[in-house]
Amino acid sequence: MAGDDSGEFQAGQSGLIVRVPEAEPVVRAWRDRLDPSARAGVPAHVTVLFPFLDESRIDDGACAAIGEVIGRHRPFEARFGHCGRFPGILYLVPEPDFPFRRLTEAIADRWPETPPFGGQFDEVVPHLTIAQGQDDAVLEEAEADLRGRLPVTGRVSSVDLMVHDGTRWQQRASFALR
Repeated sequence: MAGDDSGEFQAGQSGLIVRVPEAEPVVRAWRDRLDPSARAGVPAHVTVLFPFLDESRIDDGACAAIGEVIGRHRPFEARFGHCGRFPGILYLVPEPDFPFRRLTEAIADRWPETPPFGGQFDEVVPHLTIAQGQDDAVLEEAEADLRGRLPVTGRVSSVDLMVHDGTRWQQRASFALR
């Protein structure tokens, strides 16, 4: 998940993520230094949809609907074997990426008022962010270190709803893939 241009998140913002705990030992030190979302409490993850609904709209009915949409998808394995880049951003590439894309599409179809990344990008590219807002030299250093520590393989069996409390991201709920 990414904040606005200043890297700040707003209280009440929410997002849906797939945690990748298997990647934590490999990426944690870099993420803690180079990714503001890590410092704000977001674990290593692939974003399903951000920003999502404002917290004020997430009631029992919304949670039931999220669970129903997520529950239509089966658990899967993803391998993170190499890095990719966007301008100023270093990330791990999940393979295959289509199960992540399907989750994003399903949530965006159900809540069309919440386009992925606020509709900023024509195509959503699933990724696990390592660093953002960094110059190329920093990204090169991180990528060189990570290259020798990959691949990482993770089993995806749930999607977590994260909500920002004004200071940190907190997990609000978890929804199982079935």
